Amino acid sequence: MAVHLIKLCVGVESVEHLIELRKKDPRNKGKDYNFHITRFKPRRADEVLDGGSLYWVIKGVIQARQKIIGLEDVKTENGTKCMIKMDKKIYLTESQPRRAFQGWRYLEQNSVPKDLSPNSNILDIPVELRSELKELGLI
Repeated sequence: MAVHLIKLCVGVESVEHLIELRKKDPRNKGKDYNFHITRFKPRRADEVLDGGSLYWVIKGVIQARQKIIGLEDVKTENGTKCMIKMDKKIYLTESQPRRAFQGWRYLEQNSVPKDLSPNSNILDIPVELRSELKELGLI
């Protein structure tokens, strides 16, 4: 069964901002994937590679995910790090509040937020309002 990763998207204001940054990043030019370099490789790498995604926490709320397609050791001037390779497609998810944490964490299958339908009118509602409406049980 797949296990997922969750990571804070520091300095990013919205999912649209994340998409814009990914498009502008010269390191992504000519590649069929996006990537993120992190300090440690997951010990549960086989489970992560068995259909796992990286869930992005933006402004204290899980808002999006990208499918993980590879984990690769990379040499840097500060030692060996882990490159998380992700599919370029970014899926919007239901809002799920999260407290701040450092690095990445595992996210078990039973805790992941559902993907939002691309045709959903809910996408027109600002994420903060969407979170409040969900807490009130209105959506």
